Amino acid sequence: MALPTIDIKTLYTYLEEIKDPEVPVLSIIDLGIVRDIQLQDDELQVTITSTYTGCPAMDMIATAIRVELTNLGFKKIKILRSISPAWTTEWMSEEGKRKLKAYGIAAPDKRFTIPADGVECPLCNSTNTRLVSEFGSTACKALYQCNDCKEPFDYFKCH
Repeated sequence: MALPTIDIKTLYTYLEEIKDPEVPVLSIIDLGIVRDIQLQDDELQVTITSTYTGCPAMDMIATAIRVELTNLGFKKIKILRSISPAWTTEWMSEEGKRKLKAYGIAAPDKRFTIPADGVECPLCNSTNTRLVSEFGSTACKALYQCNDCKEPFDYFKCH
């Protein structure tokens, strides 16, 4: 059986359609968790790295990748999970960071991991903010509140 004639660059475009279940405004490409795509003999291998070890969304993401590639005509698909090197917010796309802010989540700022204050509010752009909890709606986010607009917001932690 012939393999689909889709190049690797195009496969990344298809995977751009798969959204993160925890932050649905971001694709798995925006997040930078798709580390590599290779065709080995007649098997398509996709290497992914979770944003956090034990991230509950990774099973859903791996399934979504498998479904997408199967729909494109690939029969042998291997999803490899890599923990080294560890995922870093440096792998996020700038477009992904803009999408986060528009969605109401403060994008990671490499100046700090979890600052006590000073994270820019994605709603009013004030830096007069305070840390409420080191854990927000998911383990990869911290919860802040803006002292100016009074709104709570998540901050996507750097690491």
